[in-house]
Amino acid sequence: MSRQERGGGDRGAVSVLELRGVSKTYGEEADLVHALAGVDLSVRAGEMVAVMGPSGSGKSTLLTIAGSLEVPTSGEVLVCNMALAGMRRERKTRLRRRVIGYVFQDFNLLPGLTAVENAALPLELDGVPVPKARAAGLAALAALGVAGRADRLPDQLSGGERQRVAIARAVVGDRRLLLADEPSGALDSVNAEEVMRLLREACRRGVAAVVVTHDPQLAAWADRVVLLRDGRLTGQTTRPPGPKSLLLPGEIR
Repeated sequence: MSRQERGGGDRGAVSVLELRGVSKTYGEEADLVHALAGVDLSVRAGEMVAVMGPSGSGKSTLLTIAGSLEVPTSGEVLVCNMALAGMRRERKTRLRRRVIGYVFQDFNLLPGLTAVENAALPLELDGVPVPKARAAGLAALAALGVAGRADRLPDQLSGGERQRVAIARAVVGDRRLLLADEPSGALDSVNAEEVMRLLREACRRGVAAVVVTHDPQLAAWADRVVLLRDGRLTGQTTRPPGPKSLLLPGEIR
């Protein structure tokens, strides 16, 4: 794994994520579904981009393709200037483990591991000594207010607590790109703000973040908000002055 893949180099020099003409279709002929259609998106180091749009507009598909979990039908995806097309499976796995932090809508925690073990898992898989990895995992849990639940298994946690553990796992270590699919969906408004504050802090350290959300108040934390409809980017706002400015007529429902 190169120094660039480990997070070295000048974080502000190039885009961390580039989607160039990305399309994704499912099915065949009469049943063909266009999840994404010619999407161009660039996210720089230190930038948070919120993705908004109606249900079924392609927001989650955009994240899974950006995170190398799915392959686009056409177009090009680059992470830290590395093209994902043709990349071997083992290298993609290392890239996700070291460079990309992913917050899934359904948490995706391992049921047999405690909260701190889940949070520290990416570091342990990357060869970090267990005590050091667990300390980093515990620090991430503490930042999200769930350090007291570190020894609990996922089924002993509330939905909101599981969400925060999933976010802790995504931000632990030296990640370059954070992808979050409705990261505040299981949280009340106070904890949702805390989650966005933590993601914002990661961006201040030079991390690029893409956050899918339906909530304009949370989208207002972003540097830029892009609007997705029927698989196409239909507009964007930059440095929104407040949540109400994001409610463009006919765009968000």
